[in-house]
Amino acid sequence: MTAGGLSVIVVSRHRPAALARCVTGLRQQLGVALEVVVVADSAGIAAVQADDLKLVTFDEANISAARNLGLAQAAGEIIAFIDDDAVAEPTWAWRLLAAFEDAGTVAATGYVRGRNGISLQWRCSSVDALGLDHEVALPDEGVHYPDPGPGRAIKTQGTNCAFRASVLRGIGGFDPNYRFYFDETDVNLRLLGAGKTAVIPLAQVHHGYLESERRRADRVPLSLHEIGASTAVFLRRHAAEEIEAGRLRLIEEQGRRLDGYLAGRKIDRAEAERLMGTLALGWQDGLARPMSRLAPLQGSAPSWRELKKTATGGGVLLIGWRWSLPRLRAEAERQVKAGKIVTVLCLSAGVRRHWQEFSAAGYWLQKGGIWGLSDRKAPISVGKRYSKRLAELSSEFRRFRPVN
Repeated sequence: MTAGGLSVIVVSRHRPAALARCVTGLRQQLGVALEVVVVADSAGIAAVQADDLKLVTFDEANISAARNLGLAQAAGEIIAFIDDDAVAEPTWAWRLLAAFEDAGTVAATGYVRGRNGISLQWRCSSVDALGLDHEVALPDEGVHYPDPGPGRAIKTQGTNCAFRASVLRGIGGFDPNYRFYFDETDVNLRLLGAGKTAVIPLAQVHHGYLESERRRADRVPLSLHEIGASTAVFLRRHAAEEIEAGRLRLIEEQGRRLDGYLAGRKIDRAEAERLMGTLALGWQDGLARPMSRLAPLQGSAPSWRELKKTATGGGVLLIGWRWSLPRLRAEAERQVKAGKIVTVLCLSAGVRRHWQEFSAAGYWLQKGGIWGLSDRKAPISVGKRYSKRLAELSSEFRRFRPVN
């Protein structure tokens, strides 16, 4: 292992196809050597089986416990995390790693794009001891070390974050009491005083929010149990005097959330009442979970296992109209096999909004109208010259991946 090596940990459960796509994206990371540790159920392990991956079989609904298992196998001085339903831009890993050249950096995070591949799902915020987020405005370029304010920490998103391994192990890693909610937020607060957290807006991942045993494909929850339990644990740990106020606030927040689903006819009143019942049971569960000071994680240093990259450098941009998409896809797959980072831009007439995805075959595909919004906040510019529009889109791609 070289000094400053990066280990990426991916936790997956019951989503083998998404996991395989995530790993395909990691094999296209540029500018940095890395190893990948996959902690997954048996189907996930089978989907990504390869000698250059560190594979840990684990099939329990506890992301904190899974991350700690991954941490035990990671040899890198820096440990990054990404979700199985996310894909990293090719420049993600080296942008995160570069922030740790500053010896005072103990954590780093980047921005997260949502399902349409265009809009930002998360930018930057600080978080307080009540678990409440406070937005932090930052320039889109550069590496930033925002001041979160007294008693607050800069929040790292679990699907896009990295930590100095020695520091993360020193605080005991992730608390298994948080089975999927507040897990990295608790780490952020326990790291207060240990060093700085870097925010790199261009270190981006695309997060799909796929269905799971806790939510439907349209993000409607199937249970609020773990939200209730984790909130109770979080307040016990960080703001014990606010337990009752926190409980009332949680009920109000989740009630508003369900009201939105009721208004959209995604659930009925009986389902809303059932979900609020799971929240109450989860809260009682969280109050009963045994808590103690987390001991530093121990263990012998594992050996480094470098991930084999499929991208040999260089990017290709393929452009065509909607009717040429089959041809574009075939050419994209050919270029991917040749070791290129491939972006396909498929245009149609009009102002249809753009969306973007990373295909299982390993290329980026963006579709939309020639004058459609590729930035949801920008005005529509009907009549803009074709060449100028292509130049704008190409420039945007180049911020994140090579384009020839």
